[in-house]
Amino acid sequence: MNGWSFALSRRWLGYLALVIVFAIACAGLSYWQIARRDEARAEIDRVDTNWSSAPRPIADVIKSLDSFDPDDKWMPVTITGRYLVDEELLVRGRPLDGTAGFEQLVPIELSNGSIFVVDRGWIKAGSAQDEPDVIPEVPTGVVTIVARLKAGEPIIPGRSAPPGQVATVNLATIAALIDRPMYLGAYGLLATEDPPPPVRPVAVTKPVPDEGPHLSYAFQWIVFGIMAFIGLGWAVRQEYRIRNADDPREQVRSAARRRKSDAKAPGDAEIEDSILDHADR
Repeated sequence: MNGWSFALSRRWLGYLALVIVFAIACAGLSYWQIARRDEARAEIDRVDTNWSSAPRPIADVIKSLDSFDPDDKWMPVTITGRYLVDEELLVRGRPLDGTAGFEQLVPIELSNGSIFVVDRGWIKAGSAQDEPDVIPEVPTGVVTIVARLKAGEPIIPGRSAPPGQVATVNLATIAALIDRPMYLGAYGLLATEDPPPPVRPVAVTKPVPDEGPHLSYAFQWIVFGIMAFIGLGWAVRQEYRIRNADDPREQVRSAARRRKSDAKAPGDAEIEDSILDHADR
């Protein structure tokens, strides 16, 4: 098969089909990265909007014990009640700046009898045991707190915890331990307490805006898809030159390519000068 007719053979059509499938996959992965970037930007906007907003009573934000609007994440709410000190829990495996630690969870009972879980902050892991050396005391009596809302965490299969600790902030698991009506849609990251305690765990800080490398990854996948077609075209061109090596027109083009390549290649004198230059250094 001379000329370009070989490109319509079953083999080359099969290559074309593979390249098309690969390009479609690249487009899908690019779209996925764009979607991930949109999610990251939505989270950045949510932090910027909710973090500095004025605190509102929890009943005005969470309408029922099992509801939570994801758009209310980081929203500060006010709660007045009494901490259930005897129900305190530690969340395992919470590093901070590369240091192992825990988070202190303490349920607070509201005046209507419902329970809300409060994450009072981070505590450094102990030096000789699988718990902190010192745990800040939980305030007794009536307190008014401001906490930032956050959805509960899922259970991680295979991860367990000893008594008094939990592997994740899974609200259904904590509710089973307390066995009382409890908010199951969200818990709170402590911002302030009134009256303020003399010592409290390390408070959560405002998340640093970071949309990640998703946009550059999206462009990379598009480039990969385009390169697949370029590679296919190069391969077809190479086979054309081999199959049509006896064609006078192709021979003329081949000779022109060789002359162009020879013109770019350094001559013997240039090679010798380069060797001498390196030897003198």
